[in-house]
Amino acid sequence: MSSHSLPFLSMDHITVRNQQFTLLKEFTWHVNTGEHWAIVGRSGAGKTSLLHTIIGKNNVIGGSIRHYFYERYREAHPVDDPYFNYRRLVAMVGHHNDFRNKSNMPDFYYQQRFNSMDSSDAPTVDEYLENRSEDPLLAPLNIGPLRHKELIKLSNGETRRVMIARALLRRPELLLLDNPFIGLDVAARQAFHGIVDHLAASGVAVVLVTTPQEIPAAITHVLELDGGRIAGSWTRAGFLAQYRPEAPEAAATAMDAGLVASLTESAPKYDFTSIVQMENIHVKYGENVILDGIDWHVRSGEKWALLGPNGSGKSTLLSLITADNPQSYANRIVLFDRKRGSGESIWDIKRKIGFVSPELHQYFKSDATCLQVAASGFYDTIGYMRPATPEQLEAAGKWLQVLECGNYTGELFKNVPAGIQRLVLLARALVKNPPLLIFDEPTQGLDDHQRNHFKKIIEMLCEHMDVTMIYVTHYEEELPAPVNRFLRIRSGKMI
Repeated sequence: MSSHSLPFLSMDHITVRNQQFTLLKEFTWHVNTGEHWAIVGRSGAGKTSLLHTIIGKNNVIGGSIRHYFYERYREAHPVDDPYFNYRRLVAMVGHHNDFRNKSNMPDFYYQQRFNSMDSSDAPTVDEYLENRSEDPLLAPLNIGPLRHKELIKLSNGETRRVMIARALLRRPELLLLDNPFIGLDVAARQAFHGIVDHLAASGVAVVLVTTPQEIPAAITHVLELDGGRIAGSWTRAGFLAQYRPEAPEAAATAMDAGLVASLTESAPKYDFTSIVQMENIHVKYGENVILDGIDWHVRSGEKWALLGPNGSGKSTLLSLITADNPQSYANRIVLFDRKRGSGESIWDIKRKIGFVSPELHQYFKSDATCLQVAASGFYDTIGYMRPATPEQLEAAGKWLQVLECGNYTGELFKNVPAGIQRLVLLARALVKNPPLLIFDEPTQGLDDHQRNHFKKIIEMLCEHMDVTMIYVTHYEEELPAPVNRFLRIRSGKMI
């Protein structure tokens, strides 16, 4: 029998539940040694649930799972640790980071990365990687320049690279990756394709959740899920031969247009000339210069793309606008025709901005329902801190309907799929019809249909409302059509 025909992992007729939810139903899937799988499917199809089941996080109430790779490992390696089990041979990189402070507590908060005193409680990348950041295995991830950076100060893409590095250093038999490409710039995505190929060649089994457009060459098979069941199984070549992406024009309807029109018809009328005006912006932490000489003028009604690689300073630049960065007072910044620091509160500024970002999603901890989280956008709170009025709840519900997650209004935010959470936070940004929308990688973690649909909704919104927009993405094809101005930065400088 060849090694490639040896069984590696099997699931036979399993049913998986989490609290009151059934995640996988009568699920049967076999993986052989030498196979590497991509898991695709719509948001909520069960992709992340499958990874969590493999690693032992979910409750299997029927059927059986057999970890052949663990059995063979025990036969070949004497193990004295009575607590050693198959989980020691599996590493997973999920949607959100697992960073802890120097007191080993997960007590980070969103604005902390912009406050130099508070961020000192975070370990450095070197400390998080146990001083192994120069391991040759990590070379394609370019971890070296990040070694002495506090974890809390990493950009979204840098965070992904460091999480992946931590998983690789475990040298697992099985590596599980949940959307590893989201948040990575073009160069980092290309490098990570090479890492997956290298891992596969070295004998590590790879199972990753990804989009049909981002399947590495080393992947041998594709599994499509739908509603917790297997919708199809192919070789990689077989899947790509039959895959047809959804046409973007099919993503929105006349009903959507009518809802957007009704939700924006009572939008407040603003008479600003300059939404953002920055002159010679400099931001540094210690000896590290983050922004260097940025000049940027965003006039009312303009639609901008803010572009640049991971770690270029985009999030720091946006934090000066959203009133989350105290260094705004040391710079020449005008927001909504008013000089920053001339008496306005941060809440005066936030009231005029609808905002979403991967970092906001990471730190948005809430026991509220999806409807309540969307309505929290009226008060700009991270969580449902202040009860919304019936009228505000009605508007929030309609925005959830527009974004095709109206069925989740009564579900707890923390229990719904990550893609639905992102849509709820997008509704939160839209509910008050603000004069400025800041979308920092807004479609991260969404499936093809959700991305296309959101793009169409924003284009409809721009037709009905004279909104100013700043849009950040690593995929320029995702930019809504009205975006026609571009600011590109690299290493904190305008290019």
